[in-house]
Amino acid sequence: MNRIVIARTDSIGDVMLTIPMAGILKAKYPETELIFIGKSYTEAVIKCCKNVDQFMNWDILEKDPHAVQELKLLNADLIVFSLPNIKLAKLAWQANIKNRVGVSRRWFHWVFCNDRPQFSRRKSDLHEAQLNIKLLEKWIPSTNFTLEEIASSYGFSPTIPLPERFSNLLKKDSLNIILHPKSQGSAREWGVKNFQQFANLAVEKGVKIFVTGTESEGQQIRKNFRFSDSIIDLTGKMNLHELIAFINATNGLVAASTGPLHLSAALGKIAIGLYSTLRPIHPGRWAPLGPKAKAITYEGPIDSNLKIKDDTTLELIPPDRVLREFF
Repeated sequence: MNRIVIARTDSIGDVMLTIPMAGILKAKYPETELIFIGKSYTEAVIKCCKNVDQFMNWDILEKDPHAVQELKLLNADLIVFSLPNIKLAKLAWQANIKNRVGVSRRWFHWVFCNDRPQFSRRKSDLHEAQLNIKLLEKWIPSTNFTLEEIASSYGFSPTIPLPERFSNLLKKDSLNIILHPKSQGSAREWGVKNFQQFANLAVEKGVKIFVTGTESEGQQIRKNFRFSDSIIDLTGKMNLHELIAFINATNGLVAASTGPLHLSAALGKIAIGLYSTLRPIHPGRWAPLGPKAKAITYEGPIDSNLKIKDDTTLELIPPDRVLREFF
């Protein structure tokens, strides 16, 4: 097999849980060229994966009147739709990519795909990364990978050295911990108050804290968060390449179920994820994968009729409970 395409056109966290597919396919087909189609926002992430040989920007391809020809020029033997995308599936069909893999539960895959694995993500007890690998059932000897095996397939590392203006902020001979309080609405959140309490407790133990996020998230955080010489505001100050390099230079990160959490896990750092226990957003489906990654949930009683939109139990996780994971 000469060229394989993986397509995942959504957010950082979802892409991170798809990247191990590249390592697994490379292990089976070491000579193949692996191409990843993703959005502009995730390009920096995908380029950190040593198992991906080429990135194709979906935001550009989607608007390209010659998109079919561009896909034909790839001369790909196989394309795998980790995320169903009707427009891209149609383009791949029009480009006559020989093998087109998409889950059977999307009607348009019956039109545009010729390999349609049958499984339900909604009803499954498997992790999202394991579900992604189920798409490869025809192409690898077994799709039964443990979470530890998947974590070892990331092949993930920074592509740039950490700029000096950030490395100079790190505290020598002490823990440096990143807090990423917001999730751009993609997950239930722990709350700025809990992150503040965590930061205060950590500083008492000599830890240096860094708060990350976009500038718009920073504007929200700064309304209710106190910074100091030991609690540094880095919101809006880094691009994604720099954030990845910075995470790699620290000891770990605390966040809800969001992209930077999965970046930290893939880099082998302490990655503490704060999760709801409710399906389908529970850690069984979305936990970070890595040798030092851990998901924490509220351990008290929960109303069996609780709906996701009303779930605030994550905010009841004590900050000192989370801090203990670093000591």
